[in-house]
Amino acid sequence: MPKINASTVAEHRAQQREALIEAAVDILVNEGATAVTPAAVGARAGLARSSVYQYFDSSAALLATITEEAFLRSNEALTRALATANGPLEHVEAFFRESLRLGAEGAHRPAAALMDAGLHPACQQRLRELHLEQVEPFRAAVRELGVPEPALTADLIAGMLHTALAAVEHGAPLDAVTTRTLALVRRCLTPADSTAHGSRAGH
Repeated sequence: MPKINASTVAEHRAQQREALIEAAVDILVNEGATAVTPAAVGARAGLARSSVYQYFDSSAALLATITEEAFLRSNEALTRALATANGPLEHVEAFFRESLRLGAEGAHRPAAALMDAGLHPACQQRLRELHLEQVEPFRAAVRELGVPEPALTADLIAGMLHTALAAVEHGAPLDAVTTRTLALVRRCLTPADSTAHGSRAGH
């Protein structure tokens, strides 16, 4: 039985559950969803399979929890980043900047692996719901800016974010990718008349 490194049983159980989730995420990202089993997760976390069943009664339960956790942690970081932004354009920029930072840390890898995992339909639906909830602050900011066809514009700009994330995850410098991406986002979301005015003012 693992040694209790906590002041209370409840704290110990929380630590064990966290260790199991981290082990499950590690297996998911590196070996795929089919490898996420109670036995494999227990072995990776250093716990007996019987101990794993105290927290998760199946592979499906493990994957469902990973689905929730993958977005919960990113959402908390995004919420903190957006809290310091003023105005819709700054909200978009903060969302992109923090998303890229999280991408550089590998925070998006569990969600990406889940999307390609062929999950149960209910889990796939929950994954889509969580994704829509996560991007809603960005989409709301685009709507607030009053750009033409805001839904399409948000989709197109989100494509830039996905490309930038791929670049960062493949080793491109985070600062350089962030700077270039935000410059392009500002050009896309700044009204043409203000851009023209700024150009005239510079002459």
